[in-house]
Amino acid sequence: MDRVLESVKQIVFRVLPHTDADSVFKDLNVVGMLHEFWEQKQAGGSRCGTESLVVYESAPSPSPPFVCYVTLPGGSCFGNFQDCLSKADGRRAAARVALMNSVFNELPSRRITQEFISHSVQEAASTASGCVGDAKDPCTSIGAYCYMLQSNLGKTMLEFQELMTVFQLLHWNGSLKIFRERKCSRQHHLDECFRSHMALDWISKEQETPGILSQELQVALRELEEARRAGRELRFYKEKREILSLALSQRHSEGASAQ
Repeated sequence: MDRVLESVKQIVFRVLPHTDADSVFKDLNVVGMLHEFWEQKQAGGSRCGTESLVVYESAPSPSPPFVCYVTLPGGSCFGNFQDCLSKADGRRAAARVALMNSVFNELPSRRITQEFISHSVQEAASTASGCVGDAKDPCTSIGAYCYMLQSNLGKTMLEFQELMTVFQLLHWNGSLKIFRERKCSRQHHLDECFRSHMALDWISKEQETPGILSQELQVALRELEEARRAGRELRFYKEKREILSLALSQRHSEGASAQ
């Protein structure tokens, strides 16, 4: 653990040379420091596009506790895990979690290597009751996953997050066939078009199994809350919530129009 902390301090000093590494995560201007961190990375040739910004989003709430999410270049999302009495406190707390993860992400162990790929494929095959040999066949789920990892060899976990979330969502949505057919041949983005297509899929599922939308949304909300409280990366859970909420809203609109 001491080695990790020392490595983190060295990274802080390299990326933010005018900052005291011992107090970096307690700094009141942690929002500005997070912005500076990613600004320095982009200036240094980070693979994250310059159009990507650190984006904050406060969950709608008339009273405390307030929740804030911050999405980083590359797609990773983090939130405040403690109760915050103001939106400003929530923003700072979310930025602190994101900065800690951003700095930790610079460690060599956070890069996608062949060793990481082998371990991840074995774990995926075990979890999905599949076969490691399927990794050679891009027409299988394990093969598509392996192809995706190989295509991102050398990237850090945070740089890889958006594509990983796309894979997770397609698997959850039952539409991984699309991913396999495209073989990750082009960059996928979690945009409004992507969410709309998935929302339509869930509207179809609601027609086949009435009530499934509300059930899935409750599960997604619980998963998002538990992950946020645990300080984990949140993009997958947050996107599930957005897609299901969109599908439910469209479903209600269709019902109102039919009356």
